[in-house]
Amino acid sequence: MENESKKKIMFDRMKKKKKEVKLVRRIVLVIALFILLVGGIGGFIAYNYVKSALEPLDPKSEELIEVQIPIGSGLDTISAILEKSGIVKDAKIFKYYAKFNNESDFQAGDYSLTKAMTFDEIIKSLKTGKVYRKPVFSLTVPEGLTLEQIGTVVEKKTGHSADAFFTLVTDEAFIDKMMAKYPVLLTEEIKGENVRYALEGYLYPATYPFFDENPSLEEIVESMLSNTDKTISTYYELLQSEGKSVHWLLTFASLLEEEATAQTDRQTIASVFYNRLDANMPLQTDPTVLYALGSHKDRVLFEDLEVDNPYNTYQNQGLPPGPIANAGKSSIEAVLDPSKTNYFYFLADKKGVNHFSVTYEEHLQKVDEFLK
Repeated sequence: MENESKKKIMFDRMKKKKKEVKLVRRIVLVIALFILLVGGIGGFIAYNYVKSALEPLDPKSEELIEVQIPIGSGLDTISAILEKSGIVKDAKIFKYYAKFNNESDFQAGDYSLTKAMTFDEIIKSLKTGKVYRKPVFSLTVPEGLTLEQIGTVVEKKTGHSADAFFTLVTDEAFIDKMMAKYPVLLTEEIKGENVRYALEGYLYPATYPFFDENPSLEEIVESMLSNTDKTISTYYELLQSEGKSVHWLLTFASLLEEEATAQTDRQTIASVFYNRLDANMPLQTDPTVLYALGSHKDRVLFEDLEVDNPYNTYQNQGLPPGPIANAGKSSIEAVLDPSKTNYFYFLADKKGVNHFSVTYEEHLQKVDEFLK
């Protein structure tokens, strides 16, 4: 009996041990499957992350981003700068890509890169000291153009009509969208009661490279607005300190752009306008009359000066309600840094040379001398 009891106890222990071993095996199997599953998901996520990091951040982007590579920068520093500037997604992946391909000898300097550039294009640019990416086409918008004239330029270089361009830049929904995106640049002033077109003067004159054969009109217009924002942002703090607005600046600058031919002229004409404004004299600038008339004329007649329009600075004191054209950087800077003069009058002779006067009598003498 005692032997049978011992055998039973041993059998029960073996049975229990087998159950424990089975349970442990099951637990180990579940844990192994869980690790494999998590590892698989993690691997899949890691693979997708690396794959996306190797691709351009935004293949359709045409925005030029200024990137400065200091002298003596190593690959670690360059990679970090590219990530911080928004050119690449992950600095480490760019660094490892460059190392794997044995790329080195990067040049210090200032670069205008885009989010649409591949790693190879970025590397080639940094090695040659030049932006490697070649645009499909470029669109040059000269200084002193109105929205309607810019539309004609766009029509000649793209598949978009001037009418479609003008419809977009005067569309309320599009304007509101841009105001939300560029709140410091585009304020409620552009919707002032007497402003003819909200975006007049806000499309920056420059050459725009496009890397897509058929960029949308929104892309084209927004690239110009972005450039204006980038240019004017340098002066935001100064304008705020002087209690002036972007709208005021671009309106003033547009008058200089239409009146002047050289940098010195812009600064001197700016001084004339400032002197007139301080003396509560009307600006009396012919380009505002032509803008009020809505048509170009080789010569402004006396009867034209009588046109009843808020933009006519012969009939209204102060600046017009808004810009009359797109102004370049030299005109913008002339507004902010005018010459110091006592001039109140100026005229352009038949060769386009401007002549300045302090008194009206002196001005009339120059009219007789240069225009008759």
